[in-house]
Amino acid sequence: MNTSSSMLCLKAEKVTRRWGGLVAVNEVNLDLFLGEIHAVIGTNGAGKSTLINLLSGEIPLSSGKVELLGLDVTEMSQPTRAHMGLGKSYQKNTIFPEITVLENVRLAAQTKLQKPWHFWQNAYQCKYSNDYALHIAEKTGLIKVLATQAGFLSHGQKRQLEVAMCLATNPKVLLLDEPLAGMGADETDRMLNFLMELRQEHAMMLVEHDMDAVFKVADVITVMVNGSVIARGTPDEVKNNPEVQSAYLGAES
Repeated sequence: MNTSSSMLCLKAEKVTRRWGGLVAVNEVNLDLFLGEIHAVIGTNGAGKSTLINLLSGEIPLSSGKVELLGLDVTEMSQPTRAHMGLGKSYQKNTIFPEITVLENVRLAAQTKLQKPWHFWQNAYQCKYSNDYALHIAEKTGLIKVLATQAGFLSHGQKRQLEVAMCLATNPKVLLLDEPLAGMGADETDRMLNFLMELRQEHAMMLVEHDMDAVFKVADVITVMVNGSVIARGTPDEVKNNPEVQSAYLGAES
């Protein structure tokens, strides 16, 4: 849980997205603090993934405001927000299956330090990208599969690689959309331990359907129903909220 001295890394104020008469996200307020995992939960169609896409800049807001590291980024594009320190992983793997793990991470690292004036240099010879890719691979537990073609990784390793590629862009804020999807128990435990380690250096928003995992790692939980926030609090507060039990947790049983 954040303290008064925690750094506010991302702030959403009355973030709204409409498609015609459909309100997918309705005036959502959200604060992400350094050193905190903030989980967003809700049934299918609650607006969770749309919210992530609004915060990352992939979808424009209908109204509201988004601040990243103290700057108003509401009108800024997804690539601009990424260069400013926002990283996102996706529901579906967006890795390059035909190349190695190292090459996937190195390509992600290169997006952070582009050198157009070195157009004559082979990208494979970029010391920064290679060194940083090795650092991230070791940090994410992928060091033993660096030479493996990404398409041959297990599902859990592919999700791990997705997060590694996100980290290779050196973000301060991480938006993780169902990073545990399709994982077995052992893979889930490894990923949760990894997320706990990442917490110290990042502000994190986690969208996830695995409630056991959410209640294990989250400092704060926001509950959405039909595009609106119905509750926010600690895991214990959310568990014991009658409206949440009725609208969401009860529906999972």
